[in-house]
Amino acid sequence: MSSLFQTYSRWPIDIKKAKGTIAEDENGKTYLDFIQGIAVSNLGHCHDEVTEAVKEQLDSVWHVSNLFENDLQEKAAAKLAEHSAGDLVFFCNSGAEANEGAIKLARKATGKTKIVTFHQSFHGRTYAGMAATGQDKIKTGFGPMLQGFHYLPFNDPSAFSTLSKEDDIAAVMLETVQGEGGVNPADPEFIEALQTFCKDKQALLIADEIQTGIGRTGKAFGYEHFGISPDIITAAKGLGNGFPVGAVIGKKKLGDAFTPGTHGTTFGGNKLAMAAVKATLDIVFQPDFLQAAADKGSFLKAQLNRELTGPFVKEIRGKGLLIGIECAGPVSGIIGDLQERGLLVLPAGPNVIRLLPPLTVSEEEMLSAVSMLKAAIEAHSAVKR
Repeated sequence: MSSLFQTYSRWPIDIKKAKGTIAEDENGKTYLDFIQGIAVSNLGHCHDEVTEAVKEQLDSVWHVSNLFENDLQEKAAAKLAEHSAGDLVFFCNSGAEANEGAIKLARKATGKTKIVTFHQSFHGRTYAGMAATGQDKIKTGFGPMLQGFHYLPFNDPSAFSTLSKEDDIAAVMLETVQGEGGVNPADPEFIEALQTFCKDKQALLIADEIQTGIGRTGKAFGYEHFGISPDIITAAKGLGNGFPVGAVIGKKKLGDAFTPGTHGTTFGGNKLAMAAVKATLDIVFQPDFLQAAADKGSFLKAQLNRELTGPFVKEIRGKGLLIGIECAGPVSGIIGDLQERGLLVLPAGPNVIRLLPPLTVSEEEMLSAVSMLKAAIEAHSAVKR
């Protein structure tokens, strides 16, 4: 009997060792890992330079609290500011904490309380994160939610007109590619309408880049595909390549809202995390590395479109190396079959297979994954017929 709360429907696989794209379970079976901790190990498992940076820091100092100066925080924050639309950074421990901080920052900076988010969005499992999320299943059983959230259809430019008479709107919170909600990229027309709405309402734009940031879409952050300049950006997952860390990145004009005593964290920005962040960003934010990730995403999508034919596969979509394969029926059986074949993938809702390989994935590994996907989907389709 397990002593764990059963909050996860776990697969019967215990990964004991991993390097790069390859994971090995307790029985010695190896897998191509196209999950990477859910878009976390963007440089692959146990990347040498990140591992070395953390090991070096382990022998120096782990934690001193945020009451002291921290040069590693300064260096990591400067990297994020240099490669984003923001100027100031608050470090925390996770994506949910980053989104919580972003909501607090938006409300305090504007003096307004209402936040607009979108159907099928996912922003975390804290109370503010749940309230921001546009999926009822996340909220069931937890009682009254934090008030002040409006939910609009995603990718519907006309939807903003329903809030034309609303005032007190502090911010709009957006995933430029909805990950958990089905790998749904935003349409340019929708983003244009969103920008107009924010301008008319003098509302801040929060870009939730927890899954789409740190090179995942082939750019430093996913919002760059749309030519927008968010006021607040949240990052986590790939930020520390597996080390727990999150960040709120904001424009300089918001600095007066987060002053001493307004927000804080015990462990956020600790030196171990900052060593991992700096080593990760030094690699990912290189222009050649980002271009290679974009090229790999284009290659993988092209191979999937070529090989996954037939009526069961409805659409292949995404940006960079965040790809969703929408199917005509449930994909849980296909995902189990792929595990048997040696490929680890995720669902994104009941009918979408989500692929999140490391940005260091090789062409050979991508071709192998496509081959396994083709075989598993064809076997599933044959059974259904």
